[in-house]
Amino acid sequence: MRRTAAVWAGKATGALSRFSRRGGGTTLPGDVARAIDSNVLRKLSQDLKFGSLVITGTNGKTTTSRLISWLLEGAGHRVVSNRAGSNLIFGATAAALESADAAGRLRADWGVFEIDEASLPKAIDEIQPKAVIVLNLFRDQLDRYGELESIAKKIEGALAHLPEGSTALLNADDPRVAEIGLNLTNPPLWFGLDDTTVAVKELPHAADARTCPRCGTSLIFDAVYVGHDGVYRCPNLDFARPTPEMTATHIDLDGFDNIAMTMGTTRTYPDGGTSGTQAVKPEPNPEPKTEQRLELPLGGLYNCYNVLAAFAAAVTIGLEPSYIAERLKHFSAAFGRQERLEFRGRHLNLVLSKNPAGFNETLRTAVDLAKGNSFLIGLNDRKADGTDVSWIWDVDFERLKGRAHVVVPAGNRAHDLAVRFKYAGIQATPPETDPGRALDALIKATPEGETAHVLCTYTAMLDLRAELVRRGWAKPYWET
Repeated sequence: MRRTAAVWAGKATGALSRFSRRGGGTTLPGDVARAIDSNVLRKLSQDLKFGSLVITGTNGKTTTSRLISWLLEGAGHRVVSNRAGSNLIFGATAAALESADAAGRLRADWGVFEIDEASLPKAIDEIQPKAVIVLNLFRDQLDRYGELESIAKKIEGALAHLPEGSTALLNADDPRVAEIGLNLTNPPLWFGLDDTTVAVKELPHAADARTCPRCGTSLIFDAVYVGHDGVYRCPNLDFARPTPEMTATHIDLDGFDNIAMTMGTTRTYPDGGTSGTQAVKPEPNPEPKTEQRLELPLGGLYNCYNVLAAFAAAVTIGLEPSYIAERLKHFSAAFGRQERLEFRGRHLNLVLSKNPAGFNETLRTAVDLAKGNSFLIGLNDRKADGTDVSWIWDVDFERLKGRAHVVVPAGNRAHDLAVRFKYAGIQATPPETDPGRALDALIKATPEGETAHVLCTYTAMLDLRAELVRRGWAKPYWET
């Protein structure tokens, strides 16, 4: 009775939120339901036919979750997922409530939940996932989480309590994630990139993981892919990148439009079917057992990690590589994550950029690969963004100097951006704190038929999308 009451109260709250257009009902229903029954998510998760997958890490959770859900749904599965990106435990609960029936039961096959790093211990305890993916650990919202070492220890402690038969899938290219995996009792599945043609030789100046976690000596990086993710080793032989069992090679990048890469694995998995519930142990022979070329309409090297992680998870639970390749050709990005919109004859590309590592990669893709020259940069300091915005001085905005013909600083901290742009030698428009005026300034300076890139922190992106929705150029994010 308590669970049923919690489900009904949560569903009513979500409906009211959407009807009043005060939100998408992506978080508050979870708060209400958990106040009535604190174990409602635990109970609903037990209804799932095959179980759940959990995705965590600083960057890429929403895209990776959407990729996995897309693959499962294409195979005929009913999937529950917090698609709107509400990744605290309340958001996961709200997503489960939305899919529950009138009897308070969750009639679905799989759950795919993106989970905030700090919420991972509670999520593992309540959801009891079949697999957990850890994508990366970059400096993000220091006012909430502190340094990387503290959040890494929290994730390590959570993974130590995975249920029997569950698998951890970890990014071998991230030194802080590797440190977590090497301390686990049960060996994880490691994934990583293996194409140095798309790498650089030196760490960016704002790299977050430079030293060996064992002896403190500066790590040697033989290749750098994204942020501090790459091929690394300690000169004292105390620590090195684990050998990935899932790799992406022969990577081709085409701005924000396309990615093509070849997947290889040294693990074998169930043939056919999609009901597998645990990873198969690796075979002794290290030669690749599977190679599959993937092509999909996403851009940026950072998305190669998201696709690789989704591929690893999908193959682990029994999806055929050939099916995965065909299905991903028709994938579409989540709202604000390379979302394409048309506005007054211009093409808008909305890309969430919320910390130094993420911003540097989206700038690299927009400027170097997509040859972009029209930009709106949005910065807010609300709770969901992190209230400390000093990190903007670690973003390489200098990349825009002499290459962008318009840069609009926007958001409630637009004036901070304007100062940063001045020091970067960028000729920017006057700062605009109003989303509507910021969009108008961007459109005025962007010729018709051209693409403007909108790079924003989370709530700044929501503010701009809300303005586009108000003008009839976009759907509310909970409908995408």
